[in-house]
Amino acid sequence: MMTNFQHRYDRLRGRVDDHLSRLVNPGMPKALREACRYVVASGGKRLRAVLVLLASEAAGGTARRALPAAAAVEIMHNFTLVHDDIMDHAMARRGAPTVHVKWDLNTALLAGDTLLAIAYNELLNTHYDDMRLLVRLFTQGVHDVCEGQAMDLAFEQRNDVTVTEYFAMIGRKTGRLITTSTQLGAYIGGGSPSVVRSLRDFGAHLGKAFQLQDDLLDVIGDERQFGKAIGGDIVEGKRTYLLLTALARSSGSDRKLLERVMRRKAASARPLSHRGRQSLVRNVRAVYEGLGVLAATRQEIAAQTTRARRALDCVPASPARGMLHWLSLSLVHRAS
Repeated sequence: MMTNFQHRYDRLRGRVDDHLSRLVNPGMPKALREACRYVVASGGKRLRAVLVLLASEAAGGTARRALPAAAAVEIMHNFTLVHDDIMDHAMARRGAPTVHVKWDLNTALLAGDTLLAIAYNELLNTHYDDMRLLVRLFTQGVHDVCEGQAMDLAFEQRNDVTVTEYFAMIGRKTGRLITTSTQLGAYIGGGSPSVVRSLRDFGAHLGKAFQLQDDLLDVIGDERQFGKAIGGDIVEGKRTYLLLTALARSSGSDRKLLERVMRRKAASARPLSHRGRQSLVRNVRAVYEGLGVLAATRQEIAAQTTRARRALDCVPASPARGMLHWLSLSLVHRAS
């Protein structure tokens, strides 16, 4: 059964890729066209797009009808990545140079803005009676992602961030797009109010589990599979669930080390040598391990995943619902 689900996921992702490949206007100025195509063709799991398709099917509709909305969400997600990479001064994404590195800052900004416009245009190609509802939901998703990013940046200047605030931030920055995906699919599929709510809640919990897993992989992942340098959150002093939980549990030399990490503001931290970076990440990882933070993070991921799966109880049984169950579990065990 797992093999069948993976095969279906790959087929849906292939449909999304084929659709995306046709959306960049060949008449654009060359640098802008190439940058936009570079982003769209960069691959990835296409998780959000596939969630739109599966939610539509689970709600009683078809994947075909939801394909434009799925493409819109995927392009919007890529728009946020382009701008995130600029703000984070990231050199690589998915193992390849970021847009502002491969081209320049201005081209990256224009590419991101153009992708957002393409996303809205594609959303408007969706066949749905209440288009204002879809646009409002989509726009709220964009708004919340920006708000979440602003919260994340504000956290860099604070040493009193709580785990509750962290969850509020990831609920916007990461979780909102995943929730938007499942809601859009539910509406397009013609789901009842209870089905729409269930798929919305599924997306909300899945988004939290996804970000927690991302935070965990940044500490313990394989760099080749993860697609970027391990320990980036530690080096940049990001307020993650792991760091905040460790601070609450620490004392003595462990706490002094974590407080030093907290002072490493992403925009102003003194660059570390390769050896210095490795040493810092190794030492912080040892503190996390000793304080039981890695285990606590895995437990929280499992709890959020369980809540996501329980949210599907009100969704009628179907192959699509089965795939959503499978997908929630596969994301917990992912390596990238």
